Amino acid sequence: MPAEAAAKVPRTPKAGRDLPAAIGVGLTLLVLVIGTLLFYPVGFVGLATIFVGVGVWEVSRAIAGKGIATPLTPVMVGALAMPACAYFAGPEGLLFALVASVAATVLWRSLDSEPGAVKSILAGVFALMWIPFLLSFVFLMLRGEEGPTTGLTLDLGNISPGVLEVIIMLLLVVANDTFGYLVGVLFGKHPMAPKISPKKSWEGFAGSLAGAAAVGILATVFILEQPWWVGLALAVGMVFAGTGGDFAESMVKRELGVKDMSNLLPGHGGVMDRLDSILFAAPVAYAIFTVLGRF
Repeated sequence: MPAEAAAKVPRTPKAGRDLPAAIGVGLTLLVLVIGTLLFYPVGFVGLATIFVGVGVWEVSRAIAGKGIATPLTPVMVGALAMPACAYFAGPEGLLFALVASVAATVLWRSLDSEPGAVKSILAGVFALMWIPFLLSFVFLMLRGEEGPTTGLTLDLGNISPGVLEVIIMLLLVVANDTFGYLVGVLFGKHPMAPKISPKKSWEGFAGSLAGAAAVGILATVFILEQPWWVGLALAVGMVFAGTGGDFAESMVKRELGVKDMSNLLPGHGGVMDRLDSILFAAPVAYAIFTVLGRF
């Protein structure tokens, strides 16, 4: 091969990512997310709602590749409404928004004479349950027992418990991905589920557990002022939930015949390729923090 042609061949990292682009996009998202969480929680809800809408669009587009048309109008309206309902009205608001969204999806598609109504409705309900509903547990955590915060929060000496809980959950999800990626690249030899996600190794999973445990223990002891075992329990829950979320999205992508949900985020793929771990981690974190709050 000529030197000029060889120079044009991109180098693919062992784990399949464009690492510099992935780091740049990841840091940008991290600054936006942590900044809005600390200083303007409603802005965080709005930012996350945009992610939800893009995620629903990505999944609907991928499903359309199999000849199934998702009723996008009622699904998108429901997806954009659920985060606000969860944050401002709590669990009851989220449940009402979910039921109303599913009912609207069924009614909307039932009035359409095009064939394939059952598959279309199931695709819409699947998108609603998988993305906005699961992610809305983040907003339930954020509002906490004190209720929603609508203004600026400039006093960093008095950060609400809900904000701290969401930040710790996100730190653990990032720790799960980061340590699993690094250990998997360096030492990964035994795939966990080669038919679903061949790049996930048991060595990487062990790295995720160890890294998340260290982050979780430090975060709960020094930020939440809770016993160390609380951080360990959170870390284990987040790693199992996050890994399950990765596998779930990998199975969906394999069934739909796509590598990434989109290419909107360089080095990461689509929005859903970043949300996959958080979607499963959010309800687990909410449950753990809720149980701990009763002691």
